Amino acid sequence: MKADYQDLVDEISALLGAPATLENRDFGLIAFGAHDSDDDTAMDPVRTRSILTRKSTPAVRAWFEGFGITRATGPVRIPAAPDAGVLRDRICLPVRHRGVVLGYVWLLDADPGPSAGRLTAAMEVAERIGALLADEERADADLSRELRAVLTAEGGWQYDMAVTALRTALGRDAEGLHALLCVAPWPGPGTPSVRTAPGVAALCTVPWPARTARDPHPGGTGAGGAGAEAGGAGAGAGGPGAPRAGTAAATAGRAPAGPGAAGRGLAGPGAAPPGGAAHGLAALVRLRSAEAPAPALTAATRLRDAAGGGAPPGAPPTAVWAAGGAGAVPGAGHPAGTVVGVADPRRGVGDLAQAWREAASAARAALAQPRLGPVAPWASIGPYRLLTALPPAPPHDRAVRALLTPAHTELARTAEVFLDNAGQAGRTAAALGIHRQTLYYRLSRVENLTGLDLDNGEDRLLLHMALKTARM
Repeated sequence: MKADYQDLVDEISALLGAPATLENRDFGLIAFGAHDSDDDTAMDPVRTRSILTRKSTPAVRAWFEGFGITRATGPVRIPAAPDAGVLRDRICLPVRHRGVVLGYVWLLDADPGPSAGRLTAAMEVAERIGALLADEERADADLSRELRAVLTAEGGWQYDMAVTALRTALGRDAEGLHALLCVAPWPGPGTPSVRTAPGVAALCTVPWPARTARDPHPGGTGAGGAGAEAGGAGAGAGGPGAPRAGTAAATAGRAPAGPGAAGRGLAGPGAAPPGGAAHGLAALVRLRSAEAPAPALTAATRLRDAAGGGAPPGAPPTAVWAAGGAGAVPGAGHPAGTVVGVADPRRGVGDLAQAWREAASAARAALAQPRLGPVAPWASIGPYRLLTALPPAPPHDRAVRALLTPAHTELARTAEVFLDNAGQAGRTAAALGIHRQTLYYRLSRVENLTGLDLDNGEDRLLLHMALKTARM
């Protein structure tokens, strides 16, 4: 398919006597002609960025769209704008199929420029490109449907049928080595093209959890610690399209929620904007070797960039008290940006349900603990492999409720760093930047507040798990 696009771009370049570039409607680069001119202005900043990064900035996109290219049915001439990095006039050939714009062919314009006849011939080639893009979009949509069916199917025969349909749709790729990614949160229900990242075999969006408001009372499951989560008792509804109980999507990163969980969405850190449903993106990426995960990591970076990378509007607060900052409490702090969880590689597609649980759990862990991200392989999240598998919204032990209130933020942070450092006072004091005597004083206050003995292994385990779980 890529060779077909390149051939058609080269055909337009030859027709018009100028190097052409082809971008999709989101201004993602698909193919470009050879640039062998000695003229430095043939590669202005906008064209250079498009070729090197395979995309254009939102500002560049908005500027070009201001000339009506999304509505045009014929060539559009666009004047140079040196202040915007556009050093040469351009000709835009809209690529349409059945009236829908699917992309654009770009050429540098010159005086007197191509004749009307040559431009007409070039538009005929652009129509052939449009047919190819339309075919590709249909294929992407089919694979999105099949992958989503696997991730949202009930167990048993329904899951087996969904896997069979996906295997058929993937063809020879089905039995190859793959890694499944979870990009969360994803901005909206739309699924991007598989061309967004190299090596991607299939993409689909799935519902992602929306976090409920926290109970302000220390005795409840609120700001003091145990955050009520979608999927837990009393959690908010996941909205239309939420996965059914027992599906890979519904149980991702958690133990099965049991009867009554249908429609409540996934459990864990949410990203729903106020009043709207949240989404995650699943991506099935081809690998050549389990020991060479580079294609999965490259795809993860590209997809995260496509999602915006930074903190989206309405992103949930992340527990950041271990990162410092006055007033930081478990479950409250700076919003987490988009992260990507990466499942262990698997051959074939029969075990995608477990792969999705791994990928979603890794994403949840990276949202809860930013140091694990922004790209978090399942193998790297340590104890969060177990913590993300706990039942939805587990009640916090009464011994730690008081510690997890905003009034005791510094004590909670001190206790977690102490336990993270295996109880070694010297390393803990250095990590916190405090004197040992200050550390001992704080730890004694933790013991008095919780009733736990930090010299007792089981009490340490309880406290450590409670602090980590509060991040989820």
